[in-house]
Amino acid sequence: MRRVQEIRALPIKAAATRCATVLFADLRGYTAIAEQLAPAYLANLLDEFFSALTSVVESHGGEVFHTAGDSIMAGFGVSTPRRDGSAEAVEAARVMLTQFESLAEHWRSESQIEAGVGIGIHLGEVALASFGPPSRRVHTLVGDTANVAARLCGRARAGEVLFSCSVAAALDARTRRSSMAAHGAAPSAFLQLPRYELRGRRAVLDIWCIPASKRIELRTR
Repeated sequence: MRRVQEIRALPIKAAATRCATVLFADLRGYTAIAEQLAPAYLANLLDEFFSALTSVVESHGGEVFHTAGDSIMAGFGVSTPRRDGSAEAVEAARVMLTQFESLAEHWRSESQIEAGVGIGIHLGEVALASFGPPSRRVHTLVGDTANVAARLCGRARAGEVLFSCSVAAALDARTRRSSMAAHGAAPSAFLQLPRYELRGRRAVLDIWCIPASKRIELRTR
């Protein structure tokens, strides 16, 4: 087996690295929804879900890199090296929660289903790489940063945003640079949570959250 140092020394093919913020959003209650609805109708709901979230991502300067099943991965600051995308990602997450409330209410009244969305955000180094068959290669974000964002998303409750210490530090630095931009406006309501140990990852993580406006208990898968 190759040593870690040898693996790290291998040339990287078709991958560019940068510091960016990765956001994962996942539809809560999907298993129960899929059980209740016909596949064709379920496809329409997923199209509404992905369209709504993609619109929010793009309006905040981000880019959707991957959708699978009932989840979406987006990157912020990937195409703008001078901005890490942390503030844009957090604000996009806020808007996603707000807009999804009306979409969930529509689904509830029309189809008698309950749904929510959980979001995870992490800032760090990512590789922008292309994978797939030659005629259908897709761009995606690779690395520990994406993995951590996905894990935070999995831990977030319905209606909740979890973000890492690197995101919190970037937000704090931006606030200090802007001298509290709004001349003494109250800071956003972020809560620091107990340190989080990700299975398979050596270092524990300090995490924060944007609390859910109301507690929604749903199956995550």
